Amino acid sequence: MWLYLVALLGLWTLLRLFRERQVVSHLQDKHVFITGCDSGFGNLLARQLDRRGMRVLAACLTENGAEELRNKTSDRLETVILDVTKTESIVAATQWVKERVGNRGLWGLVNNAGICISWGPCEWLTKQDYTKVLDVNLLGMIEVTLSMLPLVRKARGRVVNVSSVLGRVSFSGGGAYPISKYGVEAFSDSLRRELSYFGVKVSIIEPGSFMTAVSNGDRLSSNVKMLWDQASPEVKEIYGEKFLASYLSMIKSFDQKCNEDLSLVTDCMEHALTSRLPRTRYSAGWDAKLFYLPMSYIPTFLADAIVYWISMKPDKAL
Repeated sequence: MWLYLVALLGLWTLLRLFRERQVVSHLQDKHVFITGCDSGFGNLLARQLDRRGMRVLAACLTENGAEELRNKTSDRLETVILDVTKTESIVAATQWVKERVGNRGLWGLVNNAGICISWGPCEWLTKQDYTKVLDVNLLGMIEVTLSMLPLVRKARGRVVNVSSVLGRVSFSGGGAYPISKYGVEAFSDSLRRELSYFGVKVSIIEPGSFMTAVSNGDRLSSNVKMLWDQASPEVKEIYGEKFLASYLSMIKSFDQKCNEDLSLVTDCMEHALTSRLPRTRYSAGWDAKLFYLPMSYIPTFLADAIVYWISMKPDKAL
C-alpha cells in the first residue's frame, strides 16, 4: 500500500516538473511592463528578463532610478516615469506602452510597486496613514491594471500581482500593509476568474515576511517611533513604554532573520511570465511555505493563539 502511494507521489512530482518546465515560444518578441523598478524586486526582475532577451518596459518613480537601471541593462530595455497614485501619470504611461507594443499587445503586466510604511498597532494610526499605503499598494495597482487590460487582453498575456503572506495572515500591529495585501488577493482572484474567458492568466506572488524588500528593520523601527511620538497621551498611557520596547524588539527580530536573496521572489515572477502553465499562487521563502501558508488554513482560534504567543514573545517572532 505504502509503495503504491510513494510511486503515485513520485509520478505526480515528475508530471508537475515536466509541465512547469514548458516555456512559451518567442520570448524575444514579448513586451513586459513592470512597475516599481527603482529598486528591490522590480529592479532585479527587469534586469533578469532583459538577460533572457525579453522586451522590458520598466516604470520607475524617479529619473535617477530609471537612469541607474538603464546603465545596467541592454538597449532593449526602456524606462518611463510612473506614479501609480496619479491618474494622469498612469494614462501617460499606458499611451507610452501602447506606442511600443503596437498590434501585438502587452504580454506581461507586473504590478510590483508598493510601500511598507504606517506599520504599527491600529490604534496608533490615522485614516491618512492607511490611505497612503492603500493608494499605492491597492488602488494604484487596480488603476494600472484597468488601464493596461486592453493591451494585455490583445496579447492573451499575463498579469502578475505582488501580494504578501501578510495578505493571508495578518499579525497584530501590522498597520495598513496587510490590509492592502488582503485587497490585492481579493482583486487578483476576481480578475483571474473573469479574464480566464479571454485566455489571460493572472498569478499572485506571495513573498515571505523575511524578504528584505518587505522587512526592513531600521525603516520600520523609525516609523513605529514616529507613530508613537504622534500618538495621543491617552494611547501612550494605555500601551505604555514596555509595549513599545517589546514591539520594537519584535521588528528587530524580523530584520535579523530577513533573507537578502531577492531572486527567490523574482524567479517566481519570471516563471509566471514565461511558463506555458503558470501557477495561480507563488510562495517565496521558507517562512511562507512552512509557517504562513499552514497558518492560513488552520482554525482561527488556533491561529489567534499562535499570533498572541509570538506577540508576547518577540524574540521568537517569525
